[in-house]
Formats: sequence, structure tokens, C-alpha cells
Amino acid sequence: MRTRIVGMAAHMFFGAALAVTAVTAAQADDHAVKVTPLGSHDGEFCSRDRALIFEDPNGTRILYDAGRTVAGSDDPRLGNIDVVLVSHMHGDHVGDQRIAKTNQGSCASPDTSVSSLPQSNTVDIALKKNATIVTGSEMPAFFAAKLKEGSGDPSKSVLVRFGGSRDIGGVSITTVPAVHSNGVSPSFLSGPLADYLAAAGVGASVGPPTGYVLTFSNGLVVYLSGDTGITAEQKLVVNDHYEAQLVVMNIGDTFTTGPKEAAYVVNDLIEPAAVIASHANEPATEGGKVKEGTRTAQFQALASMPVHVPLSGQTMAFNGSAGCVSGCN
Repeated sequence: MRTRIVGMAAHMFFGAALAVTAVTAAQADDHAVKVTPLGSHDGEFCSRDRALIFEDPNGTRILYDAGRTVAGSDDPRLGNIDVVLVSHMHGDHVGDQRIAKTNQGSCASPDTSVSSLPQSNTVDIALKKNATIVTGSEMPAFFAAKLKEGSGDPSKSVLVRFGGSRDIGGVSITTVPAVHSNGVSPSFLSGPLADYLAAAGVGASVGPPTGYVLTFSNGLVVYLSGDTGITAEQKLVVNDHYEAQLVVMNIGDTFTTGPKEAAYVVNDLIEPAAVIASHANEPATEGGKVKEGTRTAQFQALASMPVHVPLSGQTMAFNGSAGCVSGCN
């Protein structure tokens, strides 16, 4: 009889402990920033993947660099979108073309044959979701004109200059310098100017590209590198001033920092608690596992902090110190 009582007590204790653990985990998620990659192939990190959704604990949802792997404004993965961020005007970030649905083509070469011109995937989404487009440099005027052209509200395209910030939905958004090119392709334009630019083989400059620093309501500070090389601001501004704890770092090489350069940025300049790899320009995973010999594998080996892989559709949740509380690999 004594054995039965002790056994029942132990069972109740462990049951209660499991219940407390479940409640604690749920509470942690409630106060976490959720990050959901929107890539071309479910559960993978593929060559064209750029887009991420950030969701503040208060419900504000931010889409970063919609690019080509969001299936238009009706993509069921989007949900409500309050803010759209665009690091620069290249087609793989603003979205000159896009997928029709996920898992078409290969991870190395997804089918992005649906044209979004002359608007863009970004503008189509902002119009449908009534979202605010937040950009730096001279990009706001371009997006304001595109919103107006689509019968939207041009005032929903707003500017944040380097060193300034805007609070939208309880999230502070600022822009920081990036080192890259930033021309609008003639395919987004019309009339004689588009013809002249196309004939010359150049785009229309809209100022320097940008990175972003986001400060969420739970205290988490996130740096979005955009396409960039190594910059002094990554140390002086992103680390010393904003003290970013989570970094989304482009690692694709040739067009942006490669694995070695990106590792130097996070190890020596920013020193965050955690990193999410981005813009790998390769099929980085197979079956949700990082493939040996890839840039992603190299970056993981070189970085001195956890490097999380953005598997499409799989939500990661981060507390105010950039500790991953769920969904990370």
C-alpha cells in the first residue's frame, strides 16, 4: 500500500512539473519576438530565400525584404502585415518576380516565373495588407508613387534617415548604412526615362542602401544587415550605440559578405548573442539539415555564437536577450 501511495505521489509530482514546464514555455513564447522565414521550399533554406516576418509580442508584424519567395499578396503564410521593410531596390529583394506557390522548381533554382512588374511584390503586398513601407535614402518617393499608381495611399511610404527612427506599432525602426549598390531597374519604370536607362544598361539611383535596427517591446534589439560588406558602423553604431543582440547576417559572397567576412562582423564588430543566417545564394539545406561544404556550414563553424538557420515556414521565438525559446535548429 505504501508503495502504491509513493508511486501515485511521484506520478502527480512529475505531472505537475510537466504542466508547470508547459505553462512556463507558453509564457516565454508570449513575451518573445517570433521570426518566420518565408522561403521557396517548406522546411528548407534555399538559394533565393530572403523574406522574414518579425512579430512583436504585442502583435505588430513586420515583413522584411519580400523578394521573390513570397507568393504574392495572397500568400497564406503572410497573415496580417503592418510594416514592410526594403533594404534596397534589387529585384531579389523588392520582388520583380515571384513564386506562384511553395515547393515549385528546386531549392537551387525555384520557379519564380510570375512577374510582379511594373509594380513589385513589395508594393502588391503593401497595397493588399494596407501596410506601411518604411525605407531610407530616396526610396520612399519611389514607393509613394507606386502606391498611388495602385490606388493606394502614398503617405503609407515613410522615410527613416540614418540616425533617425520611427515607432510603428510599438516597434522602433531605424536605418543604418550598408555598402552595396541601389539602383531601380528600368523594368519598374515607364516612359522615356525607362527607355534611356534600358538603352544605357543602368538603373536609376535612389541613394545608398540600408540596413535596419529594430527594437521590440520585449527589449530585443535586432540588426538586419541587408546586402552589405564590412562597415565601421557595424561596430560604432550597431554594437556600441544600439547594442544589437540578434543579427540577421547576409552570407552569400560576391554580392554581399561571404562566410569569412560575415563571421568577422559578428565575432569582432557586433558581438551579438545569436545570429540568423540569410541570403546564402545556395541550397543550404536538405531535409532541413545544413549540407556540408556550404557557405552556411562554413559560417556556422566560424561564428562564435549560435547561428540559426531560417527554415521556411518554421517560426523561431527569441526573448529580450536573443535567447531562442522555441523553434530554433
